[in-house]
Parts: sequence; structure tokens; C-alpha cells
Amino acid sequence: MKILLLDKNHALITKQLSAKGFLLEEDFISTYEEILQKIDLYDGIIIRSRIPLDRNFLEHAKNLKFIARVGAGMENIDVEFAKSTGIKLISSPEGNRDSVAEHVVGMLLILMNRLLIASLEVKNGIWEREGNRGDELKGKTFGIIGYGNMGKAVAQRLSGFGVNVIFYDILPGLSDKFGTQVPLQTLKEEADILSLHIPITPETHYLVDAEFISDMKKDFYFVNTARGNNVQTSALVAGLKSGKIKGAALDVLEYEKASFENLNLINADLEFLLSSEKALITPHIAGWTVQSKEKLAQVIVDKIVTAYPFS
Repeated sequence: MKILLLDKNHALITKQLSAKGFLLEEDFISTYEEILQKIDLYDGIIIRSRIPLDRNFLEHAKNLKFIARVGAGMENIDVEFAKSTGIKLISSPEGNRDSVAEHVVGMLLILMNRLLIASLEVKNGIWEREGNRGDELKGKTFGIIGYGNMGKAVAQRLSGFGVNVIFYDILPGLSDKFGTQVPLQTLKEEADILSLHIPITPETHYLVDAEFISDMKKDFYFVNTARGNNVQTSALVAGLKSGKIKGAALDVLEYEKASFENLNLINADLEFLLSSEKALITPHIAGWTVQSKEKLAQVIVDKIVTAYPFS
């Protein structure tokens, strides 16, 4: 099988698949239009986010048997059309779930205990104790929306913190020793902290908007390591300004480019987030550790080899 790699990933992908007899070619610079001219030559594609695999692209890929996304989100692919043409879709959310879970807990501890703010103050000659009192995780109800690989990994990490983990998911029967499944309304009534772990779909676009925030019974901390467009930024900013949202830990932003490599837009809402002590922001790196880079690649290799043992 002939496979085209459109993004740079861990070298083990090329090494291991080549050893199994797959023919791999790399093209990290050609444009969408340039790739279209040759995509019919390949049986498989391995991507991250550089090139959108829309219907037009897939119609040109007449011999394509699979698309492997090194990561979790598949929004860069016309999933329904790919499925309708028999193209197998492969992703690797198992590879960076541990990284995401640790990032969530790390951001929350920094935000709730004012660790970054206090450190910067001390470095600037300010020794402020009373103004930097923290807020403990223990005893709080932690609400998760989306209990797949990421959501469950977060719940597992929280098991030693003395929090009550509840979650909402569209699939039934997912309760386990780490978290209890509840209706969305119950989560809104009980959660002190809200963390998103969902894909971006028409149903989840702007899931957290002004109405959603208003429906939360308690003032709450908010964490988003899913997708920026799951949240309406203007509503988030309004919630921070009013105090309804006590603090926001954001690894993703509505204004990211499709490749996640930079920001598309700077506006008043983003400027507020960037300047606010109540917002902690990282550049889409929750799943971006040394270990996850290797694990993401290994999961992809293992799934491809399992699906196509005789390349």
C-alpha cells in the first residue's frame, strides 16, 4: 500500500510502516491544489491538520482506503462523505489522553491557587500573601462534558484530589469508579468546575454560550482543552466580567487557524482574555508532550498494521 504523509510526525511512523512493507512518501509543503493532482496515486493518507480533506479532495482520491489522523479531532475531514465511499477513518485519541488530563489538572491548580500571578509578583518585588489566597479543589464537584478518552483520563487524575466527579455524555451507561453520569441539567446545577472534552460538531459549536453560562447554578471555574469553537468567546468574557465564571483555563481559542498553528484574529474579547488575571491561556498544547508525540504515532501505526496486516 502506498501512503502519503502530509504533516511532520514522529519518525517511528515512517520507520515502522516501511519495515512492514508499506510504501511511504512525505509531502509537507505542497498546497491543497498540488496534492489534488496526485492524490489518486495513494491508498492511505496520514495527517494532522495542514490540509483539509473535504468532499472535493476525497472525490479526487479515487483509490484511497484509509485516512489516519495523528490526534483525536476529525473536523478537518468530511467524515460522512468519507464513510459513504468506504474510506476507513483512523484516529489516535488514546495517544494524548494522559497529556491532556495532566494539562487540565495543572492549569486548574495554577489558576485556582494564583501560582503564576504570585510568582510574577514576587519576581517584580511584590510580596503579597493575603491577595493570593488559593481555592482548593478538595470538596468541589467537577463537571465533565464528554466522557471519552480525554474526559475519563481527567476523572482518573482527579481521583486523589477528593473531588466529586460527575459527567454528561450523549452515550448512556458510562458511569465508573471515577465519575458518575448525570443529565446535563444536573451537571449545570451541581458543578463548581466545568471541563469540556468533546469534538466540534454542529451540535457542539458554541455549546457554551450565554444561555448555557446563565443556566449554571453556581459561580464556576471553566476549562477548555477541546476545541475553541465549542465556546462563544463573547459569552465567556461576559461571564468572567460578571463573576459568574470565577476563572477560565483555556488551551484552545475560537480564533485559532484551522491548522491550530496561530491565531486568525485579535479583537476586544481576545484582548480582554490576554490581559485578565482570571484567564490562563496556553497555545493548544494540552496534548503536546514529548511522550504524547510518540504515543500518538505508535497508536496510528498499530491501528494501520492491524487493519492492513498484509500491505
